Amino acid sequence: MTTKTLTPEHLLNWHSIGPDGTAGPDGMDGAAGPDGKKAWNWCLRRALAYGGHRIPSNTTSASDKKIALVFFNDSLRTRASMELAAFQLGAYPLVVTPGSGTWGFAWNDEPMVGGEAEHIREAIGVLSRYSDALGVRLFASGTDLEMDRNESRFSAIMKASSVPVINLESAFWHPCQALADAAVITSHMAGETQERKFVLTWAPHPKALPTAVPNSTLLMAVRLGMHVTVARPDGFDLDETVMHAATAEAVKSGGSVSVTNDQAGACESADVVYAKSWGGLGRYENPEEEADERRSHASWCVDESLMSHTNDAVFMHCLPVRRGVVVTDSVLDGPGSLHLDQAEYRVHAQKAILEWTWGLAESEPEAADVHKTSEMNG
Repeated sequence: MTTKTLTPEHLLNWHSIGPDGTAGPDGMDGAAGPDGKKAWNWCLRRALAYGGHRIPSNTTSASDKKIALVFFNDSLRTRASMELAAFQLGAYPLVVTPGSGTWGFAWNDEPMVGGEAEHIREAIGVLSRYSDALGVRLFASGTDLEMDRNESRFSAIMKASSVPVINLESAFWHPCQALADAAVITSHMAGETQERKFVLTWAPHPKALPTAVPNSTLLMAVRLGMHVTVARPDGFDLDETVMHAATAEAVKSGGSVSVTNDQAGACESADVVYAKSWGGLGRYENPEEEADERRSHASWCVDESLMSHTNDAVFMHCLPVRRGVVVTDSVLDGPGSLHLDQAEYRVHAQKAILEWTWGLAESEPEAADVHKTSEMNG
């Protein structure tokens, strides 16, 4: 077996690949640096190879590996797909749910006189000794913008870990979902993603959801060279640092980024409509006002009338989705919906990420793979 040349490192997001998970040469404030681009391209080709059944689904390449999956927040697809991905590579997944059968963890450097019995540094240090990688899900606080923007808690985990840490959704990023979605789009379009029109539309929700998925979705689509429009009501902009990174990435990929409050206008001639709910940044300062504003935009639900403006677009959503709130049944159950394909590709994408992390692939996937249509064809 030939070990690939990529060095195993933390995966916080696809433009911040490094030993400490911090930004690379261009980093958070710009497009992906060379390490992030190399990892992204390799993993995308590998995920497509798995999805197209061009390589076996089950191997024993990771039979000597263990991964600890730490879920600070609930999960269905991420937990199931990550356990299955590890299993199909021959690895052993160990699932830990902090606060449910484990001690509560302390995070700061104050004397531990409260209810937490263990500090995060020891907890992660121990799991690092038990495993060859960590997968961590840790959502945004929703109350401290700077802490969330800086990924302070996830960074503390990466700092405490002696093995690679894979982000299973953090405050600002969801790289596993982004890779799976990129593979689905690339497969569906037979590799012809350049200059296609992609609409990321805000959708109603009773809760102020985090922005990790829309942030990663935006970067994913521009990375594929697509012309991306973010449609959202006034007051629901994505963070300016994310928009800056997307704009920088678009310059390199040949794509573009625009923002509008006209949902129907955004969907004119669109090839992809990706719906996602997220809370406005105003929730950090005035959550009651943000909630009132969010409730006033129930009409942003994706329905057949909205989809009629498109170029026979496919519909995408990362799941879970609230039927009749985010999207109507007729759209979600229609032939153009790819939401279940997205969930399937989570397994393929995460196997690729594990192989990259552990250096297990026998050879580099051919560059031409991204232009071959897999058996999953929308």
